[in-house]
Amino acid sequence: MPRTKQRTPELRDRVLVTAVELLAEEGAAGLTARSLAARAGTSAPALYELFGDKSGVVRELYFAGFRQLSGELATLAETADPVADLWTLAAAYRRFIRTNRELAEVMFSRPFTDFSPGPDELAATSAVRILIVGRVRRCIDAGRLRGDETDVAHVLVALIQGMAFAEAAGRLGTSTESIERRWRLAVGTALNGFGGRS
Repeated sequence: MPRTKQRTPELRDRVLVTAVELLAEEGAAGLTARSLAARAGTSAPALYELFGDKSGVVRELYFAGFRQLSGELATLAETADPVADLWTLAAAYRRFIRTNRELAEVMFSRPFTDFSPGPDELAATSAVRILIVGRVRRCIDAGRLRGDETDVAHVLVALIQGMAFAEAAGRLGTSTESIERRWRLAVGTALNGFGGRS
């Protein structure tokens, strides 16, 4: 009697968790359909059935990362000080990248040549974008920042991502004090440049 196929949601989740582990240990070059299937305790045909191919796995990691980031940022409460809220958002974004470096690389660095985000993937980023632009808009409406909210949000996000990856690579210093000082300098300079005082 043929064995029952086990293409379950649990297997799908296990494959995605395993893919992140492989990325952490082996880098993008080490994430192959064969290595992923072996580590997840399944077969390459099962992966193809679940995800189509390796780029389908990467695509799902991309979606999962943005769902997680969106969920974490959405928990940040708005206070009476919109600029302080941007500092809190920057810290949460930084923490996400530090805690989920491999996932963040899939989301922002695009280490796989066979995966390039299309319209559906880029749409998945909209919740994060809308939230950040909204927080910037509050600062502009309060007279604390000047400029176009989308422009300011792009600059702030690019700064946070660049700083977070530099920190992860050990390029912001060797002591906690120097790293924190450089973070405060970077974010503070950007916000002050747009008219917000830290």
